Amino acid sequence: MLEVENLHVGYGEIAVLEGATLRVGRGEIVALLGANGAGKTTLMRAISRLLPPTAGTMTFEERDLLAASPARAVEWGIAHVPEGRKLWPDMSVEDNLLLGSYPKRARAQAAASLEEVYALFPRVKERRRQTAGTLSGGEQQMVAIGRCLMSLPSLLMLDEPSLGLAPKVVGEVFASIRAINARGMTVLLVEQNVAGALELASRGYVLETGRIVMTGSREELLASEMVRKAYLGL
Repeated sequence: MLEVENLHVGYGEIAVLEGATLRVGRGEIVALLGANGAGKTTLMRAISRLLPPTAGTMTFEERDLLAASPARAVEWGIAHVPEGRKLWPDMSVEDNLLLGSYPKRARAQAAASLEEVYALFPRVKERRRQTAGTLSGGEQQMVAIGRCLMSLPSLLMLDEPSLGLAPKVVGEVFASIRAINARGMTVLLVEQNVAGALELASRGYVLETGRIVMTGSREELLASEMVRKAYLGL
């Protein structure tokens, strides 16, 4: 579904990604692991077409992703839940969700999609008339995920969905990701909660200082001495 080859991305003269390569197959949950500053968010932003690579290739559903604008990437089926959620705090929860259905193919199904989001996140339905800024962190994360689902994506990218959340709420968010994937959604997950990410993902990549330094199945990554020491504290 998604293929990234030898990608180089930076901010001005500062290189962040230096030859990153990964693949995400249809129906998978793939984890992208790494410390702060490794380049995980930069890679997500490049896939979303928010940052222009300086070298490398990206294809999505066999189409040249480098030729797409951010809006076209969404039309093609890529949805990105950014770190920090980035809701419109003074708008209602429901209006935040409806803004996610702006792609042409999603508009006609907006009402049905809204009900699906509310079925997945009953608490969001209860809060639908509140302004988004009044919600708890976990509720805001649910709205951010729901907003992306409104665009009818085939690939859902999540950047640090557990960041700043209480352990119980993290469990709820991870359960929702599992449920979304069970419906056939492909997921690329950036997450510093490595143990939680590898409970969800079937395989993953480890990114360090802009380069993929390891890839493997869930079992291979959990058995890796490097992963156990650097990310699991074992």
